[in-house]
Amino acid sequence: MKISSIIPTEKIIERLHYENPWWVSKEVHSAYQDMQKRLYFDLFYPFVKEKDIRRAVVLMGPRRVGKTVMMFHSIDQLIKDEVNPQKIFFVGIDNPLYLNLSLEDILLLCKDAVKLQNLEGCYVFFDEVQYLKDWERHLKVLVDSYPDTKFIVSGSAAAALRWHSTESGAGRFTDFMLPPLTFQEYIHLKNMNHLILKGEIDYANLKIPYAVTHDIKALNREFINYLNFGGYPEVVLSEKIQSDMGRYVKNDIVDKVLLRDLPSLYGIKDVQELNRFFTYIAYNTGNEFSYETMSKESGIIKDTLKKYLEYLESAFLIKVLNKVDINAKRLKRVTSFKVYLTNPSLITALFSPISETDSEMGNMVETAILSQWMHRENLDLTYARWKDKKEGEVDLVLLDDRKFKPLWAIEIKWSNRYFDKPQELNSLIQFCKANDFKSTLVTSIDKEGVKEIGDLRFSFVPSALYAYNIGENTLKMKNTSY
Repeated sequence: MKISSIIPTEKIIERLHYENPWWVSKEVHSAYQDMQKRLYFDLFYPFVKEKDIRRAVVLMGPRRVGKTVMMFHSIDQLIKDEVNPQKIFFVGIDNPLYLNLSLEDILLLCKDAVKLQNLEGCYVFFDEVQYLKDWERHLKVLVDSYPDTKFIVSGSAAAALRWHSTESGAGRFTDFMLPPLTFQEYIHLKNMNHLILKGEIDYANLKIPYAVTHDIKALNREFINYLNFGGYPEVVLSEKIQSDMGRYVKNDIVDKVLLRDLPSLYGIKDVQELNRFFTYIAYNTGNEFSYETMSKESGIIKDTLKKYLEYLESAFLIKVLNKVDINAKRLKRVTSFKVYLTNPSLITALFSPISETDSEMGNMVETAILSQWMHRENLDLTYARWKDKKEGEVDLVLLDDRKFKPLWAIEIKWSNRYFDKPQELNSLIQFCKANDFKSTLVTSIDKEGVKEIGDLRFSFVPSALYAYNIGENTLKMKNTSY
């Protein structure tokens, strides 16, 4: 075994004992046991337990969404499921102690630390695996060499992780994406489930099961809190962090990704330029851009802009939405597009919290609702904009990949005005007529019900409820597909 001569083996084994207290105590630290589990835990844990298929689990996601905590919750559950605690290893790869070691070196040190004869039936958790060069090659070798051992790794540097895990680990890795908190998970973590009731919505002349509320004012208060503080579990549960979002979230999430992760992955030289560019995008979340205006306003050349957008999207910080015309057809040349933050609370971290009467609320609500949809893989979400006889725009349009037709269109509003005056939704009416839609959905502040204009039915739903339902339905779909 090649172990760095600088650090004695016993020091590394000491660290491993520190990281794995359950080897002696037979339980994870009480702080983790006391933490509420994310609703995604029930989807993730079966992959951890799965032994029939020889595959490592790669847990991916942005910084601070709870990947490490989910690993500790998994370890806690394994112990409750009567797995021998000395057969469960956890290693934080970002610790400099492990710098000159391969994954196998570390694995064998864990085995020595607890004096195991072999590694059969062991569960091995490698946290922040992206800090190890060629980690995917190392992991593939481990999966092949130790068929009776389960490997679970996590990492934040999404681009490298996703690319490497699919390219190098074909047939050896299972990717599991842990996104920022949905509004449904936020309500769950805050123990506010009493605000939600089972109900139904009238849509397309059908009564569809739908989560409703008996107190929309209270739910809206929580929704505003979610916009400001809701993407990250530890922020939701800590008023101390909420009082200083700039320090905790910006330093820990934004700066580490922009100033460390992305530059090291892509060799970006001007990290301050990337930082300024991200701040510019964040301030304009939900706005339409063109490469020309973006280049002019940011002072960055177009080719560099395209790369930055690609990097920021792969790091889960932004989502780029492309445009279709009034007939839901893609444009031959991509000249303009919208950019959204993947998490509205990043705005609070960079600037300041917003209130429900602020002029930015429209874009924040749009950002929040789009971020709920991002939890679904392979959705072809677009927005519509056209300059025909009349100029028009529709906020969200879902395309059917196979038929190249729109499945639905919705308008996201933080306003009750259109409930009373649906005829003013000219763009939406035009789009629905052009695509033979008989029904559509519009969000509001707190108004709900159905309005009709000619043969077109508008279902109005409060934005907070709409956001909640996307999250709830996504989890239900994932439960059935897994």
